[in-house]
Amino acid sequence: MYAYRTIRLCTKDCLCLYVCPTGATDTESGQVDFTKCIGCGMCVKSCPNHALSLVPEQFPVQQLHHKDVCDTMFALAKDKSEAEAICHALAAEAKDPIERQFMTAFEMSFRRQAEDLYRECGYMLPQSANARQLLTLMLENNDSAFPLEAAEQLLAKLQVQSK
Repeated sequence: MYAYRTIRLCTKDCLCLYVCPTGATDTESGQVDFTKCIGCGMCVKSCPNHALSLVPEQFPVQQLHHKDVCDTMFALAKDKSEAEAICHALAAEAKDPIERQFMTAFEMSFRRQAEDLYRECGYMLPQSANARQLLTLMLENNDSAFPLEAAEQLLAKLQVQSK
């Protein structure tokens, strides 16, 4: 396990600097030095903003699901995506700021639920063949808005687990 920092959550309270036994945390760069991190979790436990988390060194093998289960999850994800689009439209039309805030919150909630459903079926997992296929398609489309160099680096690093 290694610690990683979510920069957006870090308020530089820096308790992690004082409890890390190896000095792997660095708030100046906002990074955790993986060559020093021993995965003890002391920095994670000390962070008042939950900006630090532990991630596995190697991801677990992707769990297989029966086709009927995945089909049902895909149908649910589609419904969540449609609900997200409806909430987005309602938020754009809302005159009342509180109503707009609620619709935006619902929109984000539906998106997260859909993402979880896709992830559960093996999509959006870095070690899945689906993630590799998506990155490859995006590279082939050569979309200038997509970070092509980052996708190439990910493809080189990701080891796809067989089903």
